[in-house]
Amino acid sequence: MAAQNSAGIQTLLDAEREAQKIVQKAREYRTKRVKDAKSEAQKEIEDYRQQKETEFKSFESQQTSGNKKAEEDAEKATEKQLEEIKSIGQKTGPKVVDDLLKAVVTVNPEVPTRTEQPTA
Repeated sequence: MAAQNSAGIQTLLDAEREAQKIVQKAREYRTKRVKDAKSEAQKEIEDYRQQKETEFKSFESQQTSGNKKAEEDAEKATEKQLEEIKSIGQKTGPKVVDDLLKAVVTVNPEVPTRTEQPTA
């Protein structure tokens, strides 16, 4: 009977060792799957980031092209106005200078007329 108990205990010990091996393999597999899942998730995140970055660049270029056209139009209008101001300055510049000099140099002393007597 002792031999039978000993054989039963040995069978249980062998079964326990097999169970531990199976559990260890399951843990290793789970750890590997977690690592794989992390790397897959990181790859998906990077792909998504690249996609959104491309969309943003496209959107930005569309929006900036409209601004560039507005800037060019404003630049043209400014240049046109500057040319008009320069041409008016060239036409009327000498007359304005003469009028200013005449106003500064010509003195017309006049005695003011008093309507009231100063009170002391």
